[in-house]
Amino acid sequence: MSRQLITSGSPFEPEIGFSRAVRSGNRIEVSGTAPVVNGQTAGVGDCYAQTKTVLGIIIKAVEDAGGTASDIIRTRIFLTDMSLWKDAARAHGEIFGEIRPASSFIGTSALINPEWLVEIEASAQIEE
Repeated sequence: MSRQLITSGSPFEPEIGFSRAVRSGNRIEVSGTAPVVNGQTAGVGDCYAQTKTVLGIIIKAVEDAGGTASDIIRTRIFLTDMSLWKDAARAHGEIFGEIRPASSFIGTSALINPEWLVEIEASAQIEE
């Protein structure tokens, strides 16, 4: 089974030793993804905007691995403030309303950067 590493160019990838996504066979696993664009936090203070940014990064990684948004079967949404879940849910629903992957909202005390309100992981499976 072949293994394909997908990079997003994040400075954290070589430092931590991870890939944005890994495709193994027909599975794609996307690492925890934060709202970082060109090395800067996008949508500071806006959970909805951060979630949209993160989901865009995730979908690009899945596409770079040969999949599509409709191949995403699981998302895990980590929030530093659970009172913001509806903002994250609205952004998630706009993209996945028809796809409807399995999903979890998980509260966490902190993420690497205190500006990040959300971090998301995703799993995809390509039908071959």
